Amino acid sequence: MLKATDISLSLSGKQILKNISLQAQQREITAILGPNGAGKSTLMKCLAGFQKPDTGKIEIADKVIGDLSGGELAKQRAVLTQHVSIGFPIKGVDVVALGRAAYRNEDISEQNEIIREVMALTGTTEFAERQLDTLSGGEAQRLHLSRVLAQLWGQRNAVLFLDEPTSALDLKYQFQLFDLCSSLCENLNFAIVAILHDLNLARKMTNKTILLKEGGLYRAGDSREIINSNSVCDLYEITEEQFNSL
Repeated sequence: MLKATDISLSLSGKQILKNISLQAQQREITAILGPNGAGKSTLMKCLAGFQKPDTGKIEIADKVIGDLSGGELAKQRAVLTQHVSIGFPIKGVDVVALGRAAYRNEDISEQNEIIREVMALTGTTEFAERQLDTLSGGEAQRLHLSRVLAQLWGQRNAVLFLDEPTSALDLKYQFQLFDLCSSLCENLNFAIVAILHDLNLARKMTNKTILLKEGGLYRAGDSREIINSNSVCDLYEITEEQFNSL
């Protein structure tokens, strides 16, 4: 589904990513974990096609992302970044409608139905007529989740990237988010890749985990096996006692 081969990248003379190869499969949620500065967000930008690596190849559904047009790529993957800034007044329903920008010939009634469906899924229907800047951080994050779901609505075998998707969500919506992700994987063959900091959440809610250290691939494998005291203590430079207190 998503495959990266020998990805390396340097910025301002500093190597950020070092020969990373990985795969994220359909019907699975893959976590990316690592300490601050490990290269998690930069790796996601490369995987999503926002940043071109110096070397290596990235493929989605056996297609090199550099060969896809912007519209084609928009229908193949969507990205929920940690911070989204829209510098003008906009209603919630119009934020979600931005997700359908790649579907230029879409009938307006069909678009409106998709918007209603995704807002119902994320519990954001009540924000449809609210101005974005009046929403709390968690409410806005759920609204932007609706937007990226709208972008991929009707597609199968797509990739959904999530950068710290639970950072502003309370427990109720954290569980709802991962229930929704599991449903997308099961019913639409999505591959979901999420940057997370919560080790317990990653261990319980994801299928596979990729651990990064200093821009390189440290370990990768089944989340319940790889998120253990040996890996975590070494990666985050903590003691086993500290690990056991998590």
